[in-house]
Amino acid sequence: MTTTLRPSGPLQQSEGGARSRPYEIRVNSRRVGTLLIAADTPFGPTVGEIRDLAVDEPDRRRGRATVAALAAEEVLRGWGCRRVRISVPASSAGGLRLAAALGYAETGRRMAKELPEHPPALSEGVLGRRMTAAEYEAWEARAREAYAASWTARGMDPEAARAKSRTEHDALLARGLDTPGADFAVLEVAGTVVGHLWLAPRGEGGAGAYVYDVAVAEEHRGRGHGRDLMLLAERTAIARGHRTIALHVFADNAPALRLYESLGYRTTGVDYAKDLI
Repeated sequence: MTTTLRPSGPLQQSEGGARSRPYEIRVNSRRVGTLLIAADTPFGPTVGEIRDLAVDEPDRRRGRATVAALAAEEVLRGWGCRRVRISVPASSAGGLRLAAALGYAETGRRMAKELPEHPPALSEGVLGRRMTAAEYEAWEARAREAYAASWTARGMDPEAARAKSRTEHDALLARGLDTPGADFAVLEVAGTVVGHLWLAPRGEGGAGAYVYDVAVAEEHRGRGHGRDLMLLAERTAIARGHRTIALHVFADNAPALRLYESLGYRTTGVDYAKDLI
């Protein structure tokens, strides 16, 4: 029996080169699953994504997903893509195995944690407080630049990275320091600011808190302030009435990953990518 892809909807295209199309996974004429192929990521039209790949239960563990993923890569090559990205739920053991078998490299993780009932205490002599207007102005300028630079370092066109940073920050910070639901805080030790935090609601109904930005100033790293910043994030989220807190960490940030794991964060999804040769 032959596993193939069959379009299940029209090809969607834009003047900028973005494309997407849904497909059915078929064994001969029988539908056994679905997926979406897209080349409309912030990385531009030469970077594609395979999304929502799902094989019906009776046809799993028969290589259907592997053949479908390889066929999807061929579609992306035909669209001129040179790189492909996928995102796999941490609960999908088969999806994680498939990513490894097909040579995908981990690029980042989505992590989350159930918040405790009572706010955790910060270390002695450590204080968390709201950013001042002047601190916010300086932080926002740095945050926009740093976010764009982080994507440029991972292969995004610099102009596209700046546009992505501008668009996302404009949308998320519509009212700046007074954006509803958002919290902007700094961590102080003996009167010196050693780090900052941006926390806001995210998810269905805004029921959970999301760490959009957290960092210890370079000259103050290696002293345990990162842990206190994350505890400050928990305290802030609990004060807002949130029951969960989530974040994203790049795969090359091993110290942050170790910190989050030590604080009880669990991986909810893994992002991967590979070059299309």
